Amino acid sequence: MKQQEQHPHSAVYPGSFDPLTNGHLDIARRGANLFETLIIAVYAFPAKNLLFSADERVALWQEVIEHEKLQNVRIVKFTGLAVEYVRSIGAVALIKGLRSSNDFEAEFQQGLMNHRLAPEIETVCLFSNPDHLCISSSLIKEVAKLGGDVHTMLPASVEHALREKFAGERKERNQEESPNVLQ
Repeated sequence: MKQQEQHPHSAVYPGSFDPLTNGHLDIARRGANLFETLIIAVYAFPAKNLLFSADERVALWQEVIEHEKLQNVRIVKFTGLAVEYVRSIGAVALIKGLRSSNDFEAEFQQGLMNHRLAPEIETVCLFSNPDHLCISSSLIKEVAKLGGDVHTMLPASVEHALREKFAGERKERNQEESPNVLQ
């Protein structure tokens, strides 16, 4: 495989972002300050139970990045190995966010594997802002689904999309649970 010319000022921030949180946004802002170009790579088919489609997750990111006026950030959808995507576009780094020792352990293992697969690509880990330590997409989905208030943990447009998604699910559930009694 022919390797593209490297762009030493480009990095990729990969993830499922289902949904993107203020913690993700914080890492994206900081990554955008470190690199000339930051590509947020939304993984299309993670081994997770997704609430939002890949296209919805990309659209949410685009809306948030536009609102934040982050001129050097692009959003893409990708499949396959993140390190292969980074290599294919000639970027030189993967950005990862760390909230806890569990994140560190997982990212450490992934980083070592990525280094083995593509030693020319660096993994840059950014520690989470303490305000975002308890924020995870899966926990936010669970709280929101049960009617809890998550507005301080999400960008406004994402919080709105999450409420809409769960309102639609509740409506469907209520229709399934209410028998149609027409006789």
